[in-house]
Amino acid sequence: MKRLISCEYNFDSCCVELNFSDGSMIAIDTIAVENEIARNMYERSELDYLIYNAPLEYADLILNGDPEAYLKAVTEYKPIE
Repeated sequence: MKRLISCEYNFDSCCVELNFSDGSMIAIDTIAVENEIARNMYERSELDYLIYNAPLEYADLILNGDPEAYLKAVTEYKPIE
């Protein structure tokens, strides 16, 4: 069974990288995910917060969760005045 060793954001590749005990790695291209899922700057901001502050939770959301439902639940839209 593979065990997760590390999960961190790589600024050079713009990927959240998960490294496992058997030497395998998963790299999530955060730019591609944002282009596919986020519809506006508010949703991108929510994803960016997870990428920088909670990369493991971001990876879990993208790989196992429903990111669109998550964004609908947490995004606060503020009109520009």
